[in-house]
Amino acid sequence: MYKEGRQVVRFLFLKLDPMWRRLAPDKQAAHKEEFGNAIKGFHGRLLLRSYSLMGTRGNTDMLLWQAAEQLETLQQFETTILSTALGAYLDTSHSYLGMTKRSIYEFPDDPNEAVQDMITPQDSRYLFIYPFVKKREWYRHTHEERQAMMTEHVRVGRQYPDIRINTTYSFGLDDQEFVVAFEGDDPGEFLDLVMELRSSDATSFTERDTPIFTCIQMSIWDVLDSLGGGSVARSQAPVAGAGGAVVIANAGDIPEGSSKRVYLDGDALAVFNVGGTFYAVSDRCTHGRASLSEGTVDAGTCVLTCPWHDGKFRLDTGEPAGGPARIPVRTYAVRVADGKVLVERP
Repeated sequence: MYKEGRQVVRFLFLKLDPMWRRLAPDKQAAHKEEFGNAIKGFHGRLLLRSYSLMGTRGNTDMLLWQAAEQLETLQQFETTILSTALGAYLDTSHSYLGMTKRSIYEFPDDPNEAVQDMITPQDSRYLFIYPFVKKREWYRHTHEERQAMMTEHVRVGRQYPDIRINTTYSFGLDDQEFVVAFEGDDPGEFLDLVMELRSSDATSFTERDTPIFTCIQMSIWDVLDSLGGGSVARSQAPVAGAGGAVVIANAGDIPEGSSKRVYLDGDALAVFNVGGTFYAVSDRCTHGRASLSEGTVDAGTCVLTCPWHDGKFRLDTGEPAGGPARIPVRTYAVRVADGKVLVERP
């Protein structure tokens, strides 16, 4: 059976030392620019979404939601950003570590409910996060009993289709058992969902589900400007339609006939080297949500076959070329310069 590689996931909450706000505005702006550029240096190595908590919580100011293939990448990332001038004024207020994993429960009406091999953030305005621990009594129930309770729990959740859940597993890695992160555009709708879930049988086995964080999605530059001080967001904002090439990998790291999953801002890309020509497509299959970087490519036809259900896509256009796939996969313009693989931002 095909087994997709998991991701390690980190929710890093940072709190700013108020002393920083006493610095001169030009120094504040320089600090922000250095910090933002340090983050940009990790393009291709990890998935990152940035959020502000200014005005939503008193003991933390920003969230950096990260996902990568190796723990060491997350370690290097934090060392880099905290080594900046702004990093000297930042404290880690909360930190939650986990991994993606397929659910042990089955939801036949929607198989995607159980697929959590890879974090795929949406463009929702808000993210609601909390660590989660079950009572030990939960695990003494049979799998069938727990399945029944989870089925009821999910039934309630499906009444709120605009709220999307991301679950990561922390058993043995961190203090909590899970980290749950809900994406949505309406805080009121999430409030109603949580209230309704309180009446389900599964929630009676909750040991801990706090603290809870309400996060507002922004670009890293807007997050930094939400801290106050000298502004950088306006000068760093991309020109509409301008795109811009971004280095996502070293060409030598993707030999001919191989592939690699890389990251561009908050999206995962699958990059392929076919006969010395590089192609990049969205890493998520439009049919079964498998990781396309784990698929195989026919060098003669330049057709990619998905590892799960044999869906086929043309690498040059993204159009379906056979199997169950009916929706094209997104493609990215790729070029190689000075031994670096670059993709054009859409």
